[in-house]
Amino acid sequence: MASGANAPGLADRPSAVPAMGPAVANPSGLAGMHPAYFALVMATGIVSIASLLSGFSRLAWVLFALNVVAYLSLWVLYILRAVFHGRAMAKDFADHGRGVGFFTMIAGTCVLGSQCVLIGGVPGIAMGLWIVGVVLWILLIYGLFTVLTVRSDKPQFPRGLNGGWLVAVVAAQAVSILGCQLRDQFGDARQPVVFFCLVMWLGAGMLYIWLITMIFYRYTFFPMKPDDLTPPYWINMG
Repeated sequence: MASGANAPGLADRPSAVPAMGPAVANPSGLAGMHPAYFALVMATGIVSIASLLSGFSRLAWVLFALNVVAYLSLWVLYILRAVFHGRAMAKDFADHGRGVGFFTMIAGTCVLGSQCVLIGGVPGIAMGLWIVGVVLWILLIYGLFTVLTVRSDKPQFPRGLNGGWLVAVVAAQAVSILGCQLRDQFGDARQPVVFFCLVMWLGAGMLYIWLITMIFYRYTFFPMKPDDLTPPYWINMG
C-alpha cells in the first residue's frame, strides 16, 4: 500500500503509542518518570482550596499537609532523576509530547503558594514559592519552547500536539493569581507587581487562543482514533 494513502504522520504510527509517548525505550522506574507529575500538587491544592471555600476546613488542612509532603517528595525525585537519568530527562525536555509536562512544576508551586496564603496563613513561604514559580516560568517558557523550535527532527502535527500544551497557560495564570494574593506583601512595589500579574494573565489568555486554535484544527482536520484520546486531551475541558 502506498504511503500517500494515509494521513501524514499517521501511516507508520503504532496504535499502542499514546499521544504523550515515552522519550526513552521501555522506560521504567525513575528513568521513565513523567515530567507532569507535579499535576498531583496542582490537583490536591485545588481540591484543598475548594474545600476551604466550601466550609470543610479540616479537610482543607489535611490536603494541605499532604500537598506539602507531595511537593517536597516530587522535588527530591526530580533532582534524583536529573542526577542519575539526566539523558532521559533531557530527551523529555526536547519531546513535543512530554516536554510541556514540565509546566506543571510552575503551576504546582504556585497552587501550593495559594494554599500557604489561604489555609496556612504563611505569606512568607508563599512569597518564596512565588519567586520560584516566576523563575521556573522564565526558564521553561523560553528554554523549552526554544528547544522545541530549533530541533530538526520534529514530529508530525497530529503526533506532536496534545491537550498538555494548555498547561503552559495554567502555569502563567497560577503565577498571576498567587502574585495578586501576595500584593500587600510587596509594600511600595505593589503596583509594579500587580501590573506584572496583569501582563501574565493577559499573556496566558493570548497563548490560550493560539493553542486551543491548533488543538481544534487537529481535532477537526486529522483522523482521531480511540487511543488518541489520552488524558492530556482532558485538559481541554479544564
